[in-house]
Amino acid sequence: MKKRIFMYLFFFAVLFILFQYMNEKTIFESQEKKINSLTNQVAKKDSINEVLNDRISELDYFTLLGNENAMTYIENLGMEAEEAQSLVTEAIYESNFGDGQNALVPVESQDGKMRINKVRFLNHRWILADFTDGTYWGEVLIDYFFDDKEQLILTPIGSTLYPN
Repeated sequence: MKKRIFMYLFFFAVLFILFQYMNEKTIFESQEKKINSLTNQVAKKDSINEVLNDRISELDYFTLLGNENAMTYIENLGMEAEEAQSLVTEAIYESNFGDGQNALVPVESQDGKMRINKVRFLNHRWILADFTDGTYWGEVLIDYFFDDKEQLILTPIGSTLYPN
């Protein structure tokens, strides 16, 4: 009788161990598939990030802070590029508050005063700015430079007005 109980216990233990092994193997395979899937997703995302970073670098070239030559030009004037960008941007936005027509927007407003909304530095000499009077809108290319006395000179070069 004792031998039978031990034999049944032995078979039960073997079956239990077999069940545990199969269950753990299934869990392991499932986790392995999940890890492989996530690894592939990360690889795809990394390649997308690399492409986007390359595009950002390419687009950033046409900015004051992204163009090494433009930054060197400004630094040779004795200013930091961020400082110059800040000064120019502030001067452009201050032109919105003057009396009469904005001198930087060579387009006559039909419904009020033209105001510059956005500014994008292209390099150490040119800025692209978006303007509107609430009804009409357009863009203006502005030339900027600092003279011998470090005075900022802003000159609109050309503009375009978009129809409503």
